[in-house]
Parts: sequence; structure tokens; C-alpha cells
Amino acid sequence: MRRIAILLVFLFLWADQAFSQRVCATEEYIRGLGGLAPVSSIRPPAATRPLGNIPGNTVASGVPSAVIVIPVVVHVLYNKEEQNISADQIRAQIDILNKDYRRQNADAQLTPEVFRDLAADARIEFRLASEDPKGMPTSGIVRKKTTIDFFGTDDRIKSSRMGGDDAWDADQYLNIWTGNLAGGVLGYASLPGGSPDKDGVVIRYNVFGNTGGAFGKGRTATHEIGHWLGLRHIWGDTRCGDDGIDDTPPQVAPSRGCPSGVQASCDNAPGGSMYMNFMDFTNDECTNMFTLGQAQKMRLLFNEGGLRHALLSSARADGIPLEDVIDPAAPAPGEIKLYPNPSTGTLNLRFNADPPYGDIVIYNHLGQAVKQLRITESVAHISTIDLANGVYYVRVGSSKRAYKFIMAR
Repeated sequence: MRRIAILLVFLFLWADQAFSQRVCATEEYIRGLGGLAPVSSIRPPAATRPLGNIPGNTVASGVPSAVIVIPVVVHVLYNKEEQNISADQIRAQIDILNKDYRRQNADAQLTPEVFRDLAADARIEFRLASEDPKGMPTSGIVRKKTTIDFFGTDDRIKSSRMGGDDAWDADQYLNIWTGNLAGGVLGYASLPGGSPDKDGVVIRYNVFGNTGGAFGKGRTATHEIGHWLGLRHIWGDTRCGDDGIDDTPPQVAPSRGCPSGVQASCDNAPGGSMYMNFMDFTNDECTNMFTLGQAQKMRLLFNEGGLRHALLSSARADGIPLEDVIDPAAPAPGEIKLYPNPSTGTLNLRFNADPPYGDIVIYNHLGQAVKQLRITESVAHISTIDLANGVYYVRVGSSKRAYKFIMAR
């Protein structure tokens, strides 16, 4: 029995270490695309070559200076319940992305002094979508049970026909897919300029975020979205290679584990390798920065004519996300009956238990509050005669769950 317990502890420690090691398949994925789609639809050279080697201390003309907000949809593909990650875990990942890309991460202070002046706030933020492609309110989360045990890097996870889920409009959203990935792969990403129906990033479910049993600190998504925004691995995917950024020093190969001190290679003295860069393979807990040049290269994609420019005009995250509307993982409340539905002029809410403290708020399909009243009794009668025909959502008290009703006169 003691030997079994020791074995279980060993396996747990091995799994923890395995998932803390970056296993990014983006380079292999891009090389493999030639066999999956026409080269004209992939265009990886067009996504990177025009940007060239960018100095870390310059500002390109025409690049928007305001904070860039990117609407996000997360496609959750699950074969087993533990893969059906919670909304809290998804929101934790979005929070990590925002802190990493705005250099508000708590471990930013750990950047070595030699590189501190090169560390950048990329001024890029991510928000879960509040409006789906049909203009309806959304949580920004799509859940789909699949019969597929493991997804590879063949993009089946991005196809409903193949057991995954189809991408939303790549000009309006960043598509992120989570699921169970094969072969120890933690994630991979498409490059700018690729096929729209495959555009986005794929992340293994148990390295997404940092809650709900996830391993690491959520930096796999930070790394893969860096690829989606045109960044290469810091060593250029070849011995002493070039990633196209002048302020990232060359290094002989990917870093592993948690290096410390000066790691000299490829004539990169005096600072050595920038192993704390998000685009290296260092463990999550030891990465903490993008450089000024990397930030500029990412932002150039949003310039007029850039391959991500269309996202600047996307308003798909401007409303209030109704995060629990389509979340089947949340328990059915059963405490409210809403009738008649459709409503023709009066909507009734009956509370099966004591009415909760707070207000009743009605939102339109854009997530905008259009009516609010105080809860005073176990049956609420709400006049809807002033509402236009369409779909509306009701929230009660402090609950985030929304109840849908239709106004039809």
C-alpha cells in the first residue's frame, strides 16, 4: 500500500512538472499546413516578412496608440466533464492575458535589470464577447460535448463536422479552442493571414487559466496568442536564429525549466539569453515580459492594411457579457417561473421560494439595461408594453444567470 502511495505521489509530481514545461506545436503546425490547405490561403511569409527587424525603441507611423481591445470567444470541447472547464477558469485566463499584455503581471518585478528598460506594455487587452455573430447576447463561451478523445494539430477541433466547433468570424473575434490535446502538446496557433476558418489558438484544457485544477500560470495562452499576433519563438526556431526583433538577443535554443543568472550563448553577452520572455519555452512561473520591439510588431498588425486591422472596428465585446446564459455547466436554478413567454405587454416573474433581495433588470439583445425595478413580493408583474419586439434577458438580484424572453405584439 505504501509503495502504491509513493507511486501516486511520483506520478502527480511528474504530471505537474510535465505540464509546467512549454510544449508549443505552432512551428510544426505551420509547416504541416501545406498538406491541409492551399498555400495561398496560409500566407505565413506575408504575415511576418513585411515587419522585418524592428528596433525596440522606435514608434512606427500609423500604428494606433490607443489600447487595442480584442473580443474573444472560447470554444470548450469536452469528452469528459473535467474538460468542460468552468466560466471562472475562463475568466481567470482572460485576466492573466490582460495583465501579461499590459505588463501588470505581479512578477514583472522579476525581470532582470539588464532587460528591464526593454520590457513593454503592449497596450492590448482581451474581453469575452458580449454579442455573437448573429447579433445575440453571448457569454463569449461556447460549450460542445464531443466524441473525440484527443485532438491533434490537424485542426479537427476547429470543425463541427469533425467533432470540434466552427470558428466565429475571424475579423470580429479571437477564436480560442480548449480541449484534450494529444502528444503532450499544450497549444498551437495560426499565424496572421491564414485561413479564416482556422484562425485562432488552441490550448490544452488543463493549462487554461490558473484555477479549477489547471497546471501552471496560464502563460501557454499568452505565448500562443503571441504567435497569433505575429511573434516567433525568441530563438527563431533554429540554432542561434533570428526572430525578426532587434531587442531580443539571439540564443542557441529554447530555454527549459527556470534558468537564473546570465545564460550566455550565440554572442549574446553581457545580458545573455532573455529566458524570461513569454516567447521562450521557460516554465510559466519564470516568464514575465514582452519587449518593446515585440509589442510594436504585434501592434503593427492593426495598422491600416495590417492583417489584424479589421479587429479594431469590432464592437462584439462592447456590451455586457451574459456569461451564464448558455453555460450548461451552471446548475439549473429552478427558483423562478417567467410567463407568458412570448410576452405581449406584461411579464410575470414568480419566485418559488422567498424573493431574493435586489432588483429585476431587463437587458436587450446588446446587453444594455432597458428596464429596472425593485423586488417587493413573490410575484412581480412587469409592464413590457414600451419594449420593441425582440429578444430580452432578465437578471434577478445579484445572480449572473439571465432568463430569456421574447417580446411579440
